[in-house]
Amino acid sequence: MKHDAKHEHRFKPNEWALVLGASSGFGGAAAVELAKAGMNVFGVHLDRAATMPAVQHIIKDIKHAGREAVFFNINAADAIKRNETLDEIQERFAGDSHQTVRVLVHSLAFGTLKPFIGRKPEDTITQAQMEMTLDVMANSLVYWTQGLVTRNLMKKGGRIFAMTSSGGHTVLPAYGAVSAAKSALESHIRQLAMELGPYGITANAVMAGVTDTPALRKIPNAVNMIEIARAKNPFGRLTTPEDVAKAIVLFADESAYWISGNVLGVDGGEDVVSFVGQKREHSDHGHHGRH
Repeated sequence: MKHDAKHEHRFKPNEWALVLGASSGFGGAAAVELAKAGMNVFGVHLDRAATMPAVQHIIKDIKHAGREAVFFNINAADAIKRNETLDEIQERFAGDSHQTVRVLVHSLAFGTLKPFIGRKPEDTITQAQMEMTLDVMANSLVYWTQGLVTRNLMKKGGRIFAMTSSGGHTVLPAYGAVSAAKSALESHIRQLAMELGPYGITANAVMAGVTDTPALRKIPNAVNMIEIARAKNPFGRLTTPEDVAKAIVLFADESAYWISGNVLGVDGGEDVVSFVGQKREHSDHGHHGRH
């Protein structure tokens, strides 16, 4: 195992990943996978005592990979906390100009799942909830990127990844604000790709397939989503956080320097399939092959 890990190291000891939403789901898996590939990790997460064991587990996995793990339990959308965290990273790097934040992963899932329209005002989304959802799940990407670039913490070869989903271009009940946030996030990535080109930094959105994460379970009818995704996916299974984390390691490679401004699908082909009961038909021999 040790030999294997050494063999795999594609990143250098001076390279760090800054993972926003590092305590679970895609963020947690990306932090661990990047560490296994040789990168140190700054993790930003918002957890109460009940969910802290999961965070400790991720920190342990990073350290087990022989990398440094520096975690901040803060609200990533709070401007003061964001600047304090970035200042702290800058102080850590002060003695060594070779230290760099090579990868930024934006994986923040905190939004309001409520319909836009209803008979009673209390059943529908409020202005504050809409703005909070957009702020956390989309706009915060821009502010963290600004903070890294103005402090020269991310240099040439930097990679920015923001987690999106098919919800960025499709609709679901009660998902309106999150869908809008994903659309905005993808738009921000395109803008950043253009503006960061002269710095030698790329920006891409990573569109994961339906993945059974704590964030997904909060969506109404998540169980139906899981069932349909399993039936739709050409591989016949859900996407896992590890599938996505491995792709992030791949896209973070030096050779990926010309990939920028995209929505990179990491879903086994799920998004392009129109679901019309493929799996059921497949098992019904009477209809098989009659198209």
